Amino acid sequence: MQEALLAAPCDAVSAAIQAAAAKGRPALVGFLTAGFPTRLGFKDNLAAVASVCDVVEVGVPFSDPMADGTTIQRASFAALAGGVTLPWILEELGSITCRHSAPILLMSYLNPLLSVGLDSLPRKAAAAGVAGFIVPDLPFEESGDLKQALEREGLALVQMVTPVTPPERLAMLCREAKGFVYAVTMTGTTGTHQGLTSEVPLEVLEYMDRVKACANVPVCAGFGIRSREQVACFAGHVDGVVVGSALVEALERGEDVRTFLRSLREA
Repeated sequence: MQEALLAAPCDAVSAAIQAAAAKGRPALVGFLTAGFPTRLGFKDNLAAVASVCDVVEVGVPFSDPMADGTTIQRASFAALAGGVTLPWILEELGSITCRHSAPILLMSYLNPLLSVGLDSLPRKAAAAGVAGFIVPDLPFEESGDLKQALEREGLALVQMVTPVTPPERLAMLCREAKGFVYAVTMTGTTGTHQGLTSEVPLEVLEYMDRVKACANVPVCAGFGIRSREQVACFAGHVDGVVVGSALVEALERGEDVRTFLRSLREA
């Protein structure tokens, strides 16, 4: 039973982040919107991101992405216009013959998950090589059914915390998190250039330290991270960083995303 638990996909997420942190650098969690900039390029873009990142977060496009800033909203709307759906994403991931070493998480709002159905979603996701989910519009108090369904396949339900999460709730969310704790760096939406400067404020790092003290799984900082200087500031305070809007923008510009992602690790 213990061996089975250790082999669970949610544990693979934690292990990948911890392995990177053990090398003295924050793990990289790279986000891309499925089917953006094009559906045809999705698997190639995924492979490029997975070749550098320790964990990959694939965004499921949604018509009302309330936690996302303009960059990811734009990518989401373009992907929807191109016909990208959660069933299509699972089919594309399942068709990959040589699985990527980086665990894959799906970031999805709740409605697309419910449209697939909680009875079949975990099985289909696990078969497609998905290790877990991030669901930003699902309050913990309403997450019991999804959490229970995902646990049947050993899939993670990543919990998100913010700088204004009360201490008691912070401790509870950290205790319940699987895979990693997603520590949002600021209140507001993703992708803002004004949220973080190259020198991450001391209060943000102190908040990350509080999250780390509560967490039983790795902690990753996300929202507004787009430079190697920021990544370096977070070293020692978190186990990993999530790079989203900056990576989507690099894909949108047609840049070599491998080069961009590697640049975040340069001294």
